[in-house]
Amino acid sequence: MAGEALAKRPEIIVDPGGVPPAALQAITEAVDAIARLAEDQDGGEINRLRRRARDATLAALATQGYFSPTVTLEAGTDIGGETWDIGIVSGKRTTVGSVDLTFTGRITRPEYAERVRKLRDDWLLKVGQPFINSDWNKAKSTLLDNVSTRDFLLARMTASEAEIQADAATAALRVTIDSGPQVRMGELTILGLKRVPDKLVDRYVRYSVGAAYDQNRLDEWQQDLQSTAFFRGAFVSLEQPGGGEQPAAPVSDRARAPGAADAAASAPAGDPAVSGAMPPPPAKYDSDGEVTLPVQVRVVEAPPKRLSVSVGVDDEAGARLESLYRQNVVFGQPVTMETGFGVDRLRQRAYLDIFMPPTERGYKDSIGLLADHSDIQGLDVTRYALGATRTQERKGAGDSRVEYETRWGMLLAHDHVKIDGGDEYTLPTLTATAEWLRRDVDNKYDPREGNLIAVGGGVGVTLDTGQPYTRLRLRAQKWWPIGKLDVLTVRGEVGRLWANGDVQVPDDFGFRTGGARSIRGYKYQSIGVQRDNAVVGAPTLLVGSIEYDHYFNERWGMGVFVDAGDAAESFGDMSLALGYGVGARVRTPAGPLFLDVAYGQRDRDLRLHFSLGIAF
Repeated sequence: MAGEALAKRPEIIVDPGGVPPAALQAITEAVDAIARLAEDQDGGEINRLRRRARDATLAALATQGYFSPTVTLEAGTDIGGETWDIGIVSGKRTTVGSVDLTFTGRITRPEYAERVRKLRDDWLLKVGQPFINSDWNKAKSTLLDNVSTRDFLLARMTASEAEIQADAATAALRVTIDSGPQVRMGELTILGLKRVPDKLVDRYVRYSVGAAYDQNRLDEWQQDLQSTAFFRGAFVSLEQPGGGEQPAAPVSDRARAPGAADAAASAPAGDPAVSGAMPPPPAKYDSDGEVTLPVQVRVVEAPPKRLSVSVGVDDEAGARLESLYRQNVVFGQPVTMETGFGVDRLRQRAYLDIFMPPTERGYKDSIGLLADHSDIQGLDVTRYALGATRTQERKGAGDSRVEYETRWGMLLAHDHVKIDGGDEYTLPTLTATAEWLRRDVDNKYDPREGNLIAVGGGVGVTLDTGQPYTRLRLRAQKWWPIGKLDVLTVRGEVGRLWANGDVQVPDDFGFRTGGARSIRGYKYQSIGVQRDNAVVGAPTLLVGSIEYDHYFNERWGMGVFVDAGDAAESFGDMSLALGYGVGARVRTPAGPLFLDVAYGQRDRDLRLHFSLGIAF
């Protein structure tokens, strides 16, 4: 049955006559829609559909600027049934001959003269360009948006016309924009709050009543509110006169030429050609041509509490159990609390963090308590700490994909350190740290092209002896796409610690390396300074790696790599530990999963590593 129905549908053959691909696509789509109606129709109806197909071809050509074409449609038959042969002689394509942009309302005042000049300069459909219906609508929509997004929220298009001179193949464009009064921002109203206090919204939506309307500011407030953990959605707008969306005034906007009746079908919002409704009631404004409208913030609050538990496995630490409890709004305050624990064979920790809402400049502040125990390569450390952190993330200028992250921290810690076969001591410290990261990659979670650079450092003091210590660290990584799917990656890391020889420094300030994402083929943090039966942090670090990943398809691949580096008393004392091997690669929504087999030349040992290859 399906085959019979398909056979009765005419086969369409179009001779485009030199029209561009966009015009041919518009013709094909229009005629196909009519041809589908030809199934199971009688002869009289088929004749009518043929006429409709020819008219649709004319209309499609008009939307692409061809207003005087010759179109023929000849019906025939072949072994599959009826055929429609459509021949097109497009004629000369209409181009824009003149543009007349007229402005009325407050925007005509002398103080807006430069803005009006720029609006005319930025008009998209310029003289000499082909008159294409979609470009015409886009140009009008953009012009109206450029007026209404700042100062003139109530701007509307009161007239627009495209007068086509078919013989000369030119279009005379005329558009009139009424800016209306200047709009200022009035009192703030907030809707949707249940648990979150008003002061959280006030933290972001900051302005003086009577300030000039600027849609960009409203968009920034909305984005800032949505970026917090307190809301699932946020909407910031001005309450327009009349209490809702306003219809446009009825003004004709049809190009005066055959087939142009469809020209207004996709006209932009605010275009007077679209609506036959009555114009909106005029806003009440003062004698100086100004109106003040309330600012409205509508929010949908996020769930107040969340508990998650996860179980994982690590090539070094074995099975791992983690739990996290998160609560928005604590004791009526607009803060987020996170508390949890993590347990594996090498490390056990519990923590409590309080996150402040981001500031207007994008700073994210937090304070936290930590209890942590680790026993790695004979170095047993128990830490109790109180810390504070400030982070900031920002985008590069314009449409740049570059991202910057900056982190400052202050940590008051008390460590109890046991060295296997050696000393046991306590170490109270106060440390300040800072790190700057620049990320320029095509995909944050699965990069194939780009680079990362991170520079970090810190300064601290031992509270029992008053001895200072300082650290500097540089990390970099670069990706090059090879062919369609393959990737070449190079990464490096260098670090230096400065302290008097007899000064004990916190474990996380010294340098140890080895394991996945550092030097594969060696145990986790097994490369450092040997002290008694333990490996402790070294004053210097140098690590480099080169890797080539070949993907068989979008999901599965394999890689080969060489890692090298050392952590030693000084750069001159280093004897580079070499590791090399092969591995499997699996792309997942969370990033590429690496499963590597590596041979550590120094230890003459073969080891298995797996990790998530996310750009740091």
